[in-house]
Amino acid sequence: MCIWRCFPISSKELQINEEIKDREVRVIGPDGAQLGIMSSHDAVEIAIEKNLDLVKIAPAATPPVCRIMDYGKYRFEQAKREKEAKKNQRIVEIKEIRLSLGIDTHDFETKANHAQRFLKEGNKVKVSIRFRGREMGHPEIGLEIMNKFAEACSETGSVEKPPKLEGRNMLMFLASKSTK
Repeated sequence: MCIWRCFPISSKELQINEEIKDREVRVIGPDGAQLGIMSSHDAVEIAIEKNLDLVKIAPAATPPVCRIMDYGKYRFEQAKREKEAKKNQRIVEIKEIRLSLGIDTHDFETKANHAQRFLKEGNKVKVSIRFRGREMGHPEIGLEIMNKFAEACSETGSVEKPPKLEGRNMLMFLASKSTK
């Protein structure tokens, strides 16, 4: 009769108490003081005496480093830190503004105002012009409109990627000055 055991390849969880199978470990006390190198069995007994856990914190070291601590409290504080870091994280969205070669001044100003609002919110703006039919013969007009648009948005944003013709589209990316 053969019994198969599955071991995870990598585990985010740390080994604690009886899970530590190493013969010798370097032990750090709950106050951060070095207790020296001892057998893992003795280290577990010391941790149990103090009503704490023995946690392997550096398995790659020789000998492995273990610390005596309250593992439940450690996990709680770690989860709290991760939650706080996630809360402070800002997701930058890319908003798109589409222009055309024959855009009128009022439409241009309206789109520039929208782009400035997006940039103030901290988002990136993708400005695109689609060339249709014979418009492909005049990419310099598109470049001129793009430069004029970048100038109109220069207060709140800066050009991250300059205008570039890709197929029938000319693209330019603007980034908020507050994020740079």
